[in-house]
Amino acid sequence: MLRLIAGFIGKKAIRLLTLLAAVSVISFALVNASPVDPVQAYIGADVMRVGPEQRAEIAAYWGLDRPFPERFLKWANALLHGDMGTSMIYREPVVKVIGERFLSSVWLMALAWTFSGVIGFAAGIAAAMRKDSWIDRLIKGFCYTLASTPAFWIGLLLMMLFSVWLGWLPVGLSVPAGVLADEVILLDRLRHLILPAVTLSVAGIAPIALHTRQKLADVLESDYILFARARGVSGLALIRRHGLRNIALPALTLQFASFGELFGGAVLAEQVFSYPGLGQATVEAGLRGDVPLLMGLVLCSTLFVFTGNTLADFLYRIVDPRMRAGKGMIR
Repeated sequence: MLRLIAGFIGKKAIRLLTLLAAVSVISFALVNASPVDPVQAYIGADVMRVGPEQRAEIAAYWGLDRPFPERFLKWANALLHGDMGTSMIYREPVVKVIGERFLSSVWLMALAWTFSGVIGFAAGIAAAMRKDSWIDRLIKGFCYTLASTPAFWIGLLLMMLFSVWLGWLPVGLSVPAGVLADEVILLDRLRHLILPAVTLSVAGIAPIALHTRQKLADVLESDYILFARARGVSGLALIRRHGLRNIALPALTLQFASFGELFGGAVLAEQVFSYPGLGQATVEAGLRGDVPLLMGLVLCSTLFVFTGNTLADFLYRIVDPRMRAGKGMIR
């Protein structure tokens, strides 16, 4: 067993290093080919006051006057030594900028990820158990509507309803405006987290609910379910004993595969609600040509998505013992 776990970790580590190397090269090349001028974005509104010599000095200071291969090798060498560079926007180390915003985004994505998984899985089971009833039609219609609605539009709608009209929740930000960090209580953070988390979770409910419904409906029509019904097993006991394991794998696949969409959705949710997380930092870095920060965020998102897929692979073998058989845990 220990050899299987060691082989699993070893193969995943090799894949992660290969993936990070490929993403680094491709991302750096795309940023280099971007029409955004980092010097122009760095200068901003003071463009009329900055002469050609000052522009050249700024480019030389940030290394933007060097050829692409030289800049990439210098950045990669610093990365191997644990230095991700200095953000051009915040004038702080990239590691510090990402670290300050990481916790806010993690809480947001974790809450949204949990909500979407639990609600989608429960809705799918409820629809399958009442197939072709009004409950099934209501859940399917709700899911189809969610699947075709942009996340930013849902965020704006929730903001208008609960913040502008009803005044129950704050419009945006992660903490109350004008309040010192030491004076912010947990309840304030949770109130500012509700609308972005709901907006981000809504988009993930539909696929899990629809796939769970279809899978469970197929399971309920199988021969061994008919035999279990003949023995007097019904209701939730039937689902728990004979259906749960069969429908858990597709749900796990969709749930952990949504890590990439979760990070992308966080960008929109954080922009709508001005929530200071990694998503908002990604937009600012892209629009203002902050190459060090943008590269750091790309690597962070890559690691985030890869972690989700790795956890899914590991949980498959816990949920379904048949997948533990064979030569190893991962091929």
